[in-house]
Amino acid sequence: MFRRSFRRFCAGEEKRVGTRTVFLGNHQDSTTTTETYIAPRFCDNRIVSSKYTLWNFLPKNLFEQFRRIANFYFLIIFLVQVTVDTPTSPVTSGLPLFFVITVTAIKQGYEDWLRHRADNEVNKSTVYIIENAKRVKKESEKIKVGDIVEVQADETFPCDLILLSSCTSDGICYVTSASLDGESNCKTHYAVRDTIAVCSEECVDTLRAIIECEQPQPDLYKFVGRINIYNNSTEAVASCVHFLFRSLGPENLLLKGATLKNTKKIYGVAVYTGMETKMALNYQGKSQKRSAVEKSINAFLIVYLLILLTKATICTALKYLWQSTPHNDEPWYNQKTQKERDTWKVLKIFTDFLSFMVLFNFIIPVSMYVTVEMQKFLGSFFISWDKDFFDEEINEGALVNTSDLNEELGQVDYVFTDKTGTLTENCMEFIECCIDGHKYKGIIQETDGLSQTDGPLTYFDKADKNREELFLRALCLCHTVEIKTNDAVDGATESADLTYVCSSPDEIALVKGAQKYGFTFLGIQNGHMRLENQRKEIEEYELLHTLNFDSVRRRMSVIVKTPTGDILLFCKGADSAVFPRVQKDEIASTKIHVDQNAMDGYRTLCIAFKEIAPDEYERIDKQLIEAKMALQDREEKMDKVFDDIETNMNLIGATAVEDRLQDQAAETIEALHAAGLKVWVLTGDKMETAKSTCYACRLFQTSTELLELTTRTIEESASKEGRLCELLNEYQKKLNEYPKSSRSLKKTWTEHQEFGLIIDGSTLSLILNSAQDTVSNNYKSIFLQICMKCTAVLCCRMAPLQKAQIVKMVKNLKGSPITLSIGDGANDVSMILESHVGIGVKGKEGRQAARNSDYSVPKFKHLKKLLLAHGHLYYMRIAHLVQYFFYKNLCFILPQFLYQFFCGFSQQPLYDAAYLTMYNICFTSLPILAYSLLEQHINIDTLTSDPRLYMKISGNAMLQLGPFIYWTFLAAFEGTVFFFGTYFLFQTSSLEENAKVFGNWTFGTIVFTVLVFTVTLKLALDTRYWTWINHFVIWGSLAFYVFFSFFWGGIIWPFLKQQRMYFVFAHMLTSVSTWLAIVLLIFISLFPEILLIVLRNVNHGSARRNLSCKKASDSLSTRPSVRPLLLRTFSDESNIL
Repeated sequence: MFRRSFRRFCAGEEKRVGTRTVFLGNHQDSTTTTETYIAPRFCDNRIVSSKYTLWNFLPKNLFEQFRRIANFYFLIIFLVQVTVDTPTSPVTSGLPLFFVITVTAIKQGYEDWLRHRADNEVNKSTVYIIENAKRVKKESEKIKVGDIVEVQADETFPCDLILLSSCTSDGICYVTSASLDGESNCKTHYAVRDTIAVCSEECVDTLRAIIECEQPQPDLYKFVGRINIYNNSTEAVASCVHFLFRSLGPENLLLKGATLKNTKKIYGVAVYTGMETKMALNYQGKSQKRSAVEKSINAFLIVYLLILLTKATICTALKYLWQSTPHNDEPWYNQKTQKERDTWKVLKIFTDFLSFMVLFNFIIPVSMYVTVEMQKFLGSFFISWDKDFFDEEINEGALVNTSDLNEELGQVDYVFTDKTGTLTENCMEFIECCIDGHKYKGIIQETDGLSQTDGPLTYFDKADKNREELFLRALCLCHTVEIKTNDAVDGATESADLTYVCSSPDEIALVKGAQKYGFTFLGIQNGHMRLENQRKEIEEYELLHTLNFDSVRRRMSVIVKTPTGDILLFCKGADSAVFPRVQKDEIASTKIHVDQNAMDGYRTLCIAFKEIAPDEYERIDKQLIEAKMALQDREEKMDKVFDDIETNMNLIGATAVEDRLQDQAAETIEALHAAGLKVWVLTGDKMETAKSTCYACRLFQTSTELLELTTRTIEESASKEGRLCELLNEYQKKLNEYPKSSRSLKKTWTEHQEFGLIIDGSTLSLILNSAQDTVSNNYKSIFLQICMKCTAVLCCRMAPLQKAQIVKMVKNLKGSPITLSIGDGANDVSMILESHVGIGVKGKEGRQAARNSDYSVPKFKHLKKLLLAHGHLYYMRIAHLVQYFFYKNLCFILPQFLYQFFCGFSQQPLYDAAYLTMYNICFTSLPILAYSLLEQHINIDTLTSDPRLYMKISGNAMLQLGPFIYWTFLAAFEGTVFFFGTYFLFQTSSLEENAKVFGNWTFGTIVFTVLVFTVTLKLALDTRYWTWINHFVIWGSLAFYVFFSFFWGGIIWPFLKQQRMYFVFAHMLTSVSTWLAIVLLIFISLFPEILLIVLRNVNHGSARRNLSCKKASDSLSTRPSVRPLLLRTFSDESNIL
């Protein structure tokens, strides 16, 4: 009966596309069973942010790991060694590969286990559901759509709820949504007036209602629905079922992740659960982030694979060319078997090719991945241990959630930052105001209203007394501030026994500003706003309507009735929104103050009013009620009514409020700019607020010409798309007049800031979602060209997913710039996950961003050292590690390749199997690991004090083709010296006094000895920052090699079939010629490097002397005269910031 009656009153509504129907408490028609009803299926309330499950971990992780070229290559080599008779054992490839795969899987599995644990904390949390008039305890993941949930004070809402009632008599509750929209102040939410009285388990369970609302969508600020309440007063009359229809909006919706404050408990009905909640819809799925260094490693591996294939092909071809001579193919001392003679020649060639591949496979450094993983994991602790990142306020330091991206911190091109809670502290302070063009600043004495201040006189003239009081009444009445007595609230401002609560901190600041001048807002009682004037008299105004703030209108208004029966409209908003709606002759005097306050970086609002005649109010009241009850196009209808009402007003004055920046936020942005990084601010805040903050934090300079692509500029024309196209072309033409700087001149744009771009969410949607794909792509292309030529970009009124869209657009630009996103709330999670590097700020805005980020820091200012010092050093270290690994492995294998020319291409190994296995694992691994963890080629203080050093490594400079070719040729030169130097030594038939001749294993051991000492001493030459650890591992590795060689050759090992190395090393060192050859070959190999260092030091010394003379002659200079490390790179002129 209940369901049939509802359908009769709302025919066709239930099936409307894009809506869902929710039965309150899942109470459906239990009195009628004749009609079959299939309940809609909604998702459960589980949240999943993890990447793996128990079942897919192994295949998924293995797939991701074998995407690495080296891992895949060694898997193939291992399979070849298992199936084909090769010169080396399968263990030489299989064991290192197994170790790499296992260590990486354990590390990634542990990180995902932490995400599973975090998910379980949420999913297994306790909630209370009302079932059969009883309070039932359940786990959060078991909540279903339609369940009635009870939430206690300071608890987080487990899903998206429609507020039914609260413990207060007016059905109001207070919510902090810091983890969702970045606002730490309380927001007020309301229950519909017909469910306010439902405040017990029994009453809630007897309530019968149906909710119709839109399907889940990610916009946090939009919600359209309707609740249809069954009126049981006519229950006895079966044919007369009554419904009360009430509209639902964002003020009725409690979002998952928000926290109940200042209210003992509420009842709400679940409408969106689990991954369909607005919070979950604003999350992007976690994807595998891969650093630019890893991509460079893969590119280098391809080059070395080509070198390997070339070597194997050359050796295979030359082998059969050699064997084309009969006595070379089958000498008398090595006759072939019948099976070898019968083998198919093509198969034999292929087998020989694979054997050469295996012989030379050590040119591919699989152990490099192990070292890189260890370097990243151990290196990440330096961030956690950095005392400069410790914040005493929250008693926490920095945290590394993903160590795979350490080096990416040194390659960032674009920084995307949130505003509220990231750049600012979200703490507003009333600074000054102007009334009819007269400026007021300071705290008045209550004996004389605004006529006198406690401090120095801060205005030159006074407005009329009535106008002063009208202005202050407007501040006390035109707002959405609620008041609580003797109850602390997050984000609230307290005065005496009053606590002001509001979603907008600047509204609290304005109310407090009025209080400074003698007008105190006392709250709302029975629909009347109460205030105390300067004479300590209580005034009451009936609140008739509130015209809420809107991002398009950029203003808000209230309509009140005075005690004398007059009806007044008070309006406050941005100057651009208020000035066109007031008398023209009133603007000039106020505009001067507004412009000056904006230049000072304050947030400004203009105050206006008008009187409304009774008959006009009746018409306005009727229009407002009709618009609020509309289910379709509600916002558009309300905007039209608001627009008609807020006209022909009278300007009273303006206010100036300061949103305090975080400590050193401006200095940090300046340092990032000086480092060549482009900083974009992405915020959900309104344009005027964000614009003021950008000026305060020096993102915009006073000389910056701002280009606007906002709703205000677009809606000036009847055709939005036409106007957008016109603006895009106009801005592009203007920017094309300026020459485009090349990447090598990356700093050019930081020296002369010319243009800044401001865009809002609505315009961005128009650009990305145009009616025609071709038009949309054209808009997007022009928009990106404009962005690239602007020195700074501000994106305001951005939804979380739009932030991610912006980041993704920049990521996909030509050249694939490295992006970094930093934010502090759940609304920033999408862009944090989308960017190459995600930074979460710990603080007042919850920990959603910190939990989903790659790194988390307490304050925005810590980003400076994180990038300029840690990022710089991490990149330099790992880039050197990568180049060094390829270098030492080419040095290792090139003599083996050359040796084949002197052994008839018989695949005879030059080195003993023990040396092949131990070279990368023991003899040369620890020195480069210590270097990659501890090296500081430039002092940390110097890196942070001069940000331009960051530009020297930008664009993956150390892993470009030039440095790679240098290292490759250096390795080729040294490998050639190793082999032919030893070869010429062996031209003497006897190297011993007793005329004994050394054999081939002695030859290989001499080459290997020179190799180990040369590559280790090369690293010692590269080291600029020596610690006891560096000394220990470098000299210790050399000593260990000597010890191992004596030990390995000094014992007859029973498990070896051939004792080929027995006493070889000790016997080799008995020859003076061998000693001299080893020392000489090491010196010849390192001579180019030594010569380069000497020349570099001579040039730096000359630069230092010239710079000292220049500084001595500059008597006006106040900068420090001694900066030795910096002088290596920059001249004195380039040090001036």
